[in-house]
Amino acid sequence: MQTQLAPQYQHTAEGREAEAILRNCVHCGFCTATCPTYQLLGDELDGPRGRIYLIKQVMEGATPTRKTQLHLDRCLTCRNCESTCPSGVQYGHLLDIGRKVVDEQVPRPFMEKVVRTALKEGLPSPLFGPAMKMGQLVRDLLPASLKNKVPAKQDAGTWPTRTHTRRVLMLAGCVQPTMSPNINSATARVLDAAGIQTLVAPKAGCCGAVRFHLNDHDGGKADMRANIDAWWPHVEAGVEAIVMNASGCGVMVKDYGHVLRDDPDYAAKAQRISALTRDLSELLPTLVPALKAQVGEALSAQAGSLAYHPPCTLQHGQQLKGGVEQHMAALGFRVQTARCEAHLCCGSAGTYSVLNPQLSYTLRDRKLGHLSELQPQTIVSANISCITHLQSGTDTPVKHWVEVLDQALQPSRTAGA
Repeated sequence: MQTQLAPQYQHTAEGREAEAILRNCVHCGFCTATCPTYQLLGDELDGPRGRIYLIKQVMEGATPTRKTQLHLDRCLTCRNCESTCPSGVQYGHLLDIGRKVVDEQVPRPFMEKVVRTALKEGLPSPLFGPAMKMGQLVRDLLPASLKNKVPAKQDAGTWPTRTHTRRVLMLAGCVQPTMSPNINSATARVLDAAGIQTLVAPKAGCCGAVRFHLNDHDGGKADMRANIDAWWPHVEAGVEAIVMNASGCGVMVKDYGHVLRDDPDYAAKAQRISALTRDLSELLPTLVPALKAQVGEALSAQAGSLAYHPPCTLQHGQQLKGGVEQHMAALGFRVQTARCEAHLCCGSAGTYSVLNPQLSYTLRDRKLGHLSELQPQTIVSANISCITHLQSGTDTPVKHWVEVLDQALQPSRTAGA
């Protein structure tokens, strides 16, 4: 797509990157077929091709409007379009640029600014944990809109104490330790059973995605640099990977090298961090041989039928498809994905369910309808945001797949104690 940058963008890093991405787009429209918001709204400007045109116009000097802003806001950043695009257009990076440029020119209504500020400052804050615990105490008294965001209190279980030669770092995350603490401890227990020790750097916090995707790029980069500083001593000490059990964090950390590529102090370190980062599912090929005897057919059968929802940040953002299903099946679990629209977003998309609730819950119910056709005993996923969002719409338990695997390993641990 031929692009003539406006003078104010011609010599900026954002302008050069946007132009390079735009030139790859051949406006074929394949992306519209897999865009959730286009399917719901039927508006060209609520699909990737339309949003690309809007961003192109702004980068060429057109004045954006509130309507431009709303069309960009309504994108889930699911990146399904990237999986579909025959030209390899990096739509996610282009959208980050477009949203930031538009926000710099289009003032938001006061209450909208308040909500967005509360999200980007509140979710990564140390105060989030105490606030969530207070919400859990009065959960039954909360209105449905708030109750959906406050999962029932969860017991994290014990953290393994054995040491191993093989060591990995794990990002605890900003909301997961309070909302679903068992995911982190289950990860550590499963890796421990396979002879891998899990380390957590106490000073590592939010991956940066919350602020970055709410157009606070400077704040997001500050989070990234803080994590790099916290992890770097462990990297130098030889950890073999930085493991992510929340795919939304994983796709962001794998992008550190790109986001900080022009930072003279952090560019090389960021590239190293991104290269070391692995989604937990990427470790499964090495875990299966070590765990197979410990799980056994009887233990895996107890889990019953599992319906797996692959998060967009895993299957589209990280381009990791089929691994969870394949390797959990190799361990004896019965895992199915939805027969229809398994590639589509559940509507969670980080803070999207707060900022665009109507679209978000429509997509949630659509996703749950397809998953319920499998009649599962448990729905499993790989991202805290998806898990919380889906659980708000169903009585069927929704868990991280590693929790199910951990549960199957517990009898063997007891027997071996």
